[in-house]
Amino acid sequence: MERFVIGIPREGEAGGGIPENRVALTPAGVRELTDLGAQVVVEQEAGAGAGFSDLEYQAAGARIAYHPEEVYRRADLLVRVRPPRADELARLRDGTMVWGFLHLAVGGSELLQVIQRKQLTMIGYEIMEDPDGQHPILRISSEIAGKMAPQIAARLLESPTGVGILLPGIPGIPPSDVVILGAGALGTHAALAFLGLGASVYILDINRERLEHIWNLTGGRVVTAFASRENIEKFASFAEVLVSAVLKPGEPAPLLIRRETLIKMRRGSVILDFSIDQGGSVETTRQRGPQAEPFEVEGILHFAVPNVPSRVARTSSHALTHAVLPYLRQLLEQGWPDVLQKMPTLKRGVYFLNGQCVHPSLRRILPVHPLDQLLEGGNPA
Repeated sequence: MERFVIGIPREGEAGGGIPENRVALTPAGVRELTDLGAQVVVEQEAGAGAGFSDLEYQAAGARIAYHPEEVYRRADLLVRVRPPRADELARLRDGTMVWGFLHLAVGGSELLQVIQRKQLTMIGYEIMEDPDGQHPILRISSEIAGKMAPQIAARLLESPTGVGILLPGIPGIPPSDVVILGAGALGTHAALAFLGLGASVYILDINRERLEHIWNLTGGRVVTAFASRENIEKFASFAEVLVSAVLKPGEPAPLLIRRETLIKMRRGSVILDFSIDQGGSVETTRQRGPQAEPFEVEGILHFAVPNVPSRVARTSSHALTHAVLPYLRQLLEQGWPDVLQKMPTLKRGVYFLNGQCVHPSLRRILPVHPLDQLLEGGNPA
């Protein structure tokens, strides 16, 4: 019986000249899979950006591929980090599975056409959801990005480009005002991190339970407010740091901050749009798209990088491996597609099954077919 082949490509750029330094699986993760009988093919220097050498992968039982074509053509399952490009998916054999942060709602028509033509099965980490409504893999990246938000903001606030203020302030000089839109995993971890540094933190959301959770978590030290249009504009007007952490998994980010709102903000203030991987929730970041470096609009510094955890690539790669391994183990032990019945969280992450669109987040683009019907061998309606 042929061994199941898992391919790990070198990530390269995430788009717009932004490097992706993470790797889909660490050598320790590869060892777990080879011990279960899988063959893992790793592209040369795939782990270099995260500090993992080819020798470490070989010691873990992987085969090193010296050309990306070998990874793409041999893989039964391609495990990656960043969203794929159409030309990369075109290299795959028909019927291959692809797992990763896919963000297909903003992937473009060419990408979707390749998926359909190649009859690919696409599982997105960002839409995998457990029975409690949590997103176990996305949550890891959100936690890392949230904890990084203060160190990014602090650098951007420094003179001469920023307003030249210290996040926590000093005796006699008040701390910075930080406004966060979205009280999910990223927003909550950002709030706690900013609060820990001594900033004044305000968080807005439309979900009262989330606001109540962070109120209780911080003993009321974070100011909470309902994310109405009026409140968003009011709080943005005095924010020295504005963090957008809104997310509708698998769907384009809602537009919350319009250009006219920026005009009311203090010159030299900072916007961190962490929703940019889903299109961005700030009008001016949407217009520019993902940027490798901060840029200025209306005197406000914008940070719109879609893969912030890549800046701490080793930590992020370890965390991602730990989160994904349980699903890969079950895949190897249960087989495909039986694993979907055993792991409903994985099942909820399916965008496409054999080229058929099955996820409702894409219904505005493509006809959506019932996944259970397809799994039972029924014809799409």
